[in-house]
Amino acid sequence: MSNRRKFIAQAILGALGISIGRTAGASQPWKNREVKPPPTVVSTWNNLTANKKAWKVIKKGGRALDAVEKGVRLVEADPDDMSVGYGGRPDREGKVTLDACIMDEEGNCGSVCFLQDIKHPISVARLVMEKTPHVMLAGQGALQFALENGFKRQNLLTPKAEESWQDWKEESHYQPVINIENHDTIGMLAIGQDGRFSGACTTSGAAFKLHGRVGDSPIIGAGLYVDDEVGGAVATGLGEAVIKTAGSFLVVELMRQGMEPQA
Repeated sequence: MSNRRKFIAQAILGALGISIGRTAGASQPWKNREVKPPPTVVSTWNNLTANKKAWKVIKKGGRALDAVEKGVRLVEADPDDMSVGYGGRPDREGKVTLDACIMDEEGNCGSVCFLQDIKHPISVARLVMEKTPHVMLAGQGALQFALENGFKRQNLLTPKAEESWQDWKEESHYQPVINIENHDTIGMLAIGQDGRFSGACTTSGAAFKLHGRVGDSPIIGAGLYVDDEVGGAVATGLGEAVIKTAGSFLVVELMRQGMEPQA
C-alpha cells in the first residue's frame, strides 16, 4: 500500500488539474439533496475568455454540455494558443495532431485522438458521443468521420508553430517540461442552472512529441471524468503521469468519499 501511495504522489507531481464537487461530504448522492450546486464554469490555466463564452450559455439557461463545448472551441480556434487546436505545436514530424473528449451529466462521453486537419476536435468528439455507439475514434477513422459529418479539412500548422518546430529541430532535444509556458490542454467543467455537470478537454498534446503519441486528454477517466452525483475533474500537465493513475477518475472517487475539491 505504501508503494502505491508513493507512486500516486509522484504521478501527481507530473500533473495539474481542477475539480468541482456538489458539496462537502459528497458520498451522499445529490438526488437526495434539496440544494442544487450553484451554476459554475471553471477551466485550466488562464482561459478567462473561454470561461466567459461558456458562462453566457449557462446564464441563458443553456445546458452545461453546450457551455463547455462552446468555451473550449474558442481556444481551439485561437492561433496564438500553441497548445490547442489551430496553431498548436506539431509533433517531431511537423504534423499537428489533436486529442479531445467530452462528457455529459448522464455519463455519456465521446472522444477523438490523433486527429489531423480538423480545427474543432471537441465538436467531433461530441458527435462520436451522440451519433455512434462508440466512445473513441482515432486517426484516419476519426478524420473520415469528421469529414462525413460536414467538418472542413484545414492545415492547422501556422507559421508561428512551424517556426517553433524548425527551431526545435536544430537542437533535436526533447524533454517534457511542465510549466505555464508549455502546458498542453484546456480542460473545462461546468454546472448548469439545473445543477447538472458536464466537462470537456482538448489539446494538441506535448510539443514535438513522437509521431503517434496520445496523452491523457482524450481518455475518459484520465484527462476528464464527470459523475453527476459527485462532481467532475479535468487534468493538464504530463499526460503519461495522469494516465498511470487514472487521475481524473481518482479525484472524483476521492470526492465521493468525502474529500473537498481543490482548485
